[in-house]
Order: sequence, then structure tokens, then C-alpha cells
Amino acid sequence: MTDPADLELAHRLADQADAIARRYFSTGTIESRIKSDGSPVTDADREIEIVLRSLIRQKYPDDAFIGEEFGAHGHGRRRWIIDAIDGTASFLAGEPEWSTLIAVEEDGRITLGMASAPALGRRWWARPDSGSWTGPCPSNSAAPAYRLALTEGGSAQNAAIGIWPPPSRLNHQERVVAARLARGVSQVRPLLDWTAADPTVPAPRKPSAGSSTCHGALLVATGQLDAFLLLGAGPWDIAPLIPIVQEAGGTFSDLTGQYRTDTGAALFARPGLHQQLLDIAVTAN
Repeated sequence: MTDPADLELAHRLADQADAIARRYFSTGTIESRIKSDGSPVTDADREIEIVLRSLIRQKYPDDAFIGEEFGAHGHGRRRWIIDAIDGTASFLAGEPEWSTLIAVEEDGRITLGMASAPALGRRWWARPDSGSWTGPCPSNSAAPAYRLALTEGGSAQNAAIGIWPPPSRLNHQERVVAARLARGVSQVRPLLDWTAADPTVPAPRKPSAGSSTCHGALLVATGQLDAFLLLGAGPWDIAPLIPIVQEAGGTFSDLTGQYRTDTGAALFARPGLHQQLLDIAVTAN
């Protein structure tokens, strides 16, 4: 189990990230650049990652680190995984559904996950065998946190799922998987033609928009979606959400059913649905 000091540090890191992000967000005019993968990046992303890496190094100089903006640093059995701002498009649009994602990986397993969404005033975190929790941010708030718990999911045919990103950002095989899953369930968010790859279609918002959370996997952990499929993702998009979903009673794997964060795919689901959805997604018609 993760050292309780890791959770304390994660809250401190999230508080620092929240403060930096709020400073940029409050200006209402955030400049951005487009990265090689077509996604936007801001000075806030870069500053948060630099500051958090420095704070981690001060506390745990032997720990490795990987972030979306500056890559990997160091080697060791423990690694911190950071996404400075997940939901940069919402951040740039002045919408509140964005967050900082923080994880600790030990010997290939994620032993701490946290998502902090300061514009929503909410934070989610979990450690193995310690439950999945949500509460206000910053961490010194006097308001109570409460534990997340999921019920069984029933039949995949009646499920409501989220899929991300939109078809225009997926390769052919990813679109095939997304389309299979969309056809096999009751509801899909966003509601799109998952076989189409027209880059001229305006980009939709993530399934989280307007739902008081900031990531599709959090919608699963809080019982607002039955499942969420994330494709073309980095470990910083996936790892922090794993314990939050699992400790709430949900499930996680890549599309081969393995516990991996490096294959670009993640399926988070309510209990009882995971294998049904995998069977739909990976079985040829």
C-alpha cells in the first residue's frame, strides 16, 4: 500500500497546480500552441509540470517522473505520473471541466490516483484498500469528503457509455472498436458517427461536459456513466483514474484485458459490465 505521506504530498501538489491553473484561468485570455499530436498546450500546462516535478524531487529524489509535456525523468521502482491539465480545450474555452491528474506507480501497479478540478471546487482520490473519495479543494477545506461506491452494471445492451476522443482523432482500428461498442450499448456520449473520420466536423466536448466532473472515468466512479472507453491515450491520461474507479468498485483494463497503461487504450466500467463490453469491442462482426 502507498505510504500515507504520498497522499499528503499529492494533495500538496494538487493545491499548487490548482493555484497556478486558477491564475491563468482567471485572465480569460489564455494563449496556446498546437502540439505534434494536434492537441493544444498552454504555458499553464508547462509551468504546472515543472513545479510539480521539482516538489516531488525535493521529497523523493530517487523517484522517477513522467509528464505529458516534458516526458520521462529518472528510473526506479516508483514513478510519479502527471497530467498538468487534462481537458485543455475546456480550460481554453473558459469551461470548468478540466483537472490536474496525479498518480504514483510502484512496480508496475498504480498505488495512488488523484484528480483535482479547481474550477469545479472538487477533488477525487484513491489508494488501494483505502477507498475512493471525493471532496472539496483545496485540501485544507473544512467540508467533508465522502466515499464513492458503485452498484452492479447489469447488461451491456442497456448501458450508457462514454467514448473519447472523437472519430477524427482516431486511427482506423480505433474507429472500428469505438463503432462496435457504440452499436452494442443503449446510449453513447458524445452521440457521433464513430465510423466517420471527417476532420472538418466541429470537435465535440468530452462526455464530462456539464456534469460537475472533468473526466469520463470519473463519471464511471461517481455512477453517472456505466463505462468509459479512452483511446489513443498516454499513461498520464489513464493511470491516475485507475484506483479511483477500482476503489469505488469498478474495473479497468486495456482492450486485451490486461492491467497496462502503455497501450493507449483504457476501459473503465461499472462492476459486472467489463467483460461484456470487451467482448463487444474486440470481437469481429
